[in-house]
Amino acid sequence: MSEYGFVRATDQVLAVRDELAARVVAALRRAGPPAFIEEEAGSQDGAGARVEVNVDAEMGAAVSVFWACDSAMVQAAVDSLQAGQVDTPAFRYVGVMGLHMQSAMIKILLSSGIIATLEGDTMKPDAVLVFGMMSDLPPALRPTFTPPEPADQASAEGPASGV
Repeated sequence: MSEYGFVRATDQVLAVRDELAARVVAALRRAGPPAFIEEEAGSQDGAGARVEVNVDAEMGAAVSVFWACDSAMVQAAVDSLQAGQVDTPAFRYVGVMGLHMQSAMIKILLSSGIIATLEGDTMKPDAVLVFGMMSDLPPALRPTFTPPEPADQASAEGPASGV
């Protein structure tokens, strides 16, 4: 059983999810932002992309990614919340940055061949859901991009002027 009473995924399934999480971290780091797996030593105070492996057997996504602002900014937001001042710049900043970074992280992951999408849950609106690698999909289901063919030379030049 997992922490919340759900059936825990098998060790074999968790090994595959751990490998996917490592690929997510590598893809994000290649693009520039700091990234770490949630359980890594010292990751609690780190700013950057926080990658979590879902340990439940039945889940929506194998891996989730969240943006973590600098710990001082998070503390300022917590202090504002505890003081009942939810309309402060510090409080808004943490949520807004999470949403801005969500879009960027999805684009980075998709460009790296990782299937990622928005979380549809209002409890964690800034989450990025990761389902696997595009290379894991059967060829018929893989997204493809074919650049448009150049326009016909005659049509690109326009009608002949005859002059």
